[in-house]
Amino acid sequence: MHFTSAQRLDDGVLEREFTLGEIPGTLWTPESAAPAPLILMAHNNGLPKAAARLVARARHTAAYGYAVAAIDAPGCGDRPRSAADEQARADLRRAMQAGEPVDDIFESFIGPLVEKAVPEWRSTLDALLALPEIGGPVGYSGWTAVGIRLAAVEPRIAAAGFFAGGYVPRAQREEARQITIPLLLLLQWDDEGNPRQRALDLFDAFGSKEKTLHANMGGHTGTPWFELEDGERFFDRHLK
Repeated sequence: MHFTSAQRLDDGVLEREFTLGEIPGTLWTPESAAPAPLILMAHNNGLPKAAARLVARARHTAAYGYAVAAIDAPGCGDRPRSAADEQARADLRRAMQAGEPVDDIFESFIGPLVEKAVPEWRSTLDALLALPEIGGPVGYSGWTAVGIRLAAVEPRIAAAGFFAGGYVPRAQREEARQITIPLLLLLQWDDEGNPRQRALDLFDAFGSKEKTLHANMGGHTGTPWFELEDGERFFDRHLK
């Protein structure tokens, strides 16, 4: 892991850009003498780690006492996208706008992204836990499809907060039954891009004995800010 920049923000959080091989990432750490528990914060497919909503969540969570890391997974942010990826994105947008079935397009597009992203997240986790300012345990927050696979294969993940969950590949829907860690699933009731019933079915499928569903009115980007604070209390119960 190579740090390429560092700045102390006005809330006391240290923000550092890093690279790990071809993986670009950002690490936010609080002002603390003791090693901080870690939260991996994954954005939805295609968005950069510098997206304003993700950065705001990361900074608030770091100021709350956590180390927070985000990476640009393959095909996301500024990382190269293949012609096939670009075509799949265009086909998906067109089908959704036209109200046409999108399952086959979605499977062919998101499935490979999950397969590529999870090994990179695990390599990043290895490097982060080697830093003296970071300790366990580890939480995950964000993109549901990646989070399910990561929680299924990575025993160091102790708790997870997932967003939406309407469109999740079949493979991850099956893997959801293997997940037994504490979960918090956020659902926007009127999310035009995530079918409500599929999200509810996914919540039901998780094998966790402790799982919580928070549903709020509004569209995809309308998640209330107080859910961030509720999420931090959720992680407090399981990571501190």
